[in-house]
Amino acid sequence: MLDMSYHIKNTPFFTEEHHIFRDQLRKWVVANLQPHADEWEKAKDFPNEVFREMGKMGFLGVRYPEALGGSGGDIWHTMVYCEELPRCHMAGLTMALLVQTDMATPIINDIGTDAQKQEFLVPVIKGEKIAALGVTEPGAGSDVAGIRTTARRDGDDYIIHGSKLVLTTGARADFITLAARTGEDRYGGISLFLFPTDTPGFHVSRKLDKIGNHVSDTTELFFEDCRIPARCLLGHEGAGFYYIMQNFQGERLVAAASATAGAQMTLYDTVRYCQERRAFDKPLTGFQVTRHHIVDMETELEACRRLTYHAADLFGRGIPCQREISMAKLMVAQIAMSVADRCLQLHGGMGYMDEMRISRVWRDSRLMAIGGGSNEVMKEIISKLMNL
Repeated sequence: MLDMSYHIKNTPFFTEEHHIFRDQLRKWVVANLQPHADEWEKAKDFPNEVFREMGKMGFLGVRYPEALGGSGGDIWHTMVYCEELPRCHMAGLTMALLVQTDMATPIINDIGTDAQKQEFLVPVIKGEKIAALGVTEPGAGSDVAGIRTTARRDGDDYIIHGSKLVLTTGARADFITLAARTGEDRYGGISLFLFPTDTPGFHVSRKLDKIGNHVSDTTELFFEDCRIPARCLLGHEGAGFYYIMQNFQGERLVAAASATAGAQMTLYDTVRYCQERRAFDKPLTGFQVTRHHIVDMETELEACRRLTYHAADLFGRGIPCQREISMAKLMVAQIAMSVADRCLQLHGGMGYMDEMRISRVWRDSRLMAIGGGSNEVMKEIISKLMNL
């Protein structure tokens, strides 16, 4: 019972093909990433070779077309990907890989030209290029329409000027899917660009120290009159805000799926600890209060999973599901933090020690309620869709 097989077997969406992919990915993550967890967490970094190796294995393009080097899979292949990555035991690495596959690049596949897909998306799928998503700025976090970085047309080029903040993989990225202001209109004056980071005038100002998610780099970037060719414009000029909102749906869905799976693994690790740890001449699971805490968490995570799967089903069938995805992200963020806190409590004093993985999970879980749209933003979205 203490593994994900129970939940997988009771889910009608997964086929034998999905199970084969899950087994392949799980074995690779456990063998090639998990052993480095303590080392890379301490270094607050991981080697770029991870992208190249995952690209060789075909893990970075599970839902992209075969013509681009992907596997041509469906949304349930992506759910498998999200559920197995947390086995690396590094939330920062999971985040960096999800940025590569499901946050910075889906919009390229959706609206990019054939030339843009060949130049940017194909090498991402191979793991030969690393992508980042450049939306957040010092004065524009949840308020995407408030961005101030500008893109000014100059003949056959655009000149980018401004800054971005809190970019996952920003220090190692080969290009950034970048939002910049091309007009005065609050919503209609934003455009998207595929910005190569070897462009003169671009520089990484600093890496930011974070509470958790230590393995992934999070950066502040500056663009000082960076000249890029007009062919780097992604989609139509002025439609960037709406592309970002479209892209957010997939981003929030994969965040909910991976956070649910990570919290489930944390719970099962904690159950095993409580079965082995003895107090007053019996294991901690011998106490009713412990068992009831565990049952409460198992029930809450099952609800998170089913809501996320429901949203994924709608998303995969092309049915509007902003309401369901927002609900899933909101609920998972709240429950994941709560599970991490209660599991740390069940570990007692040892749970407060850095040497215990639960302390890392406890720190890492806090990001879910902020990144990709805060809980407050999710509630506002849902309230508008309820016509409140």
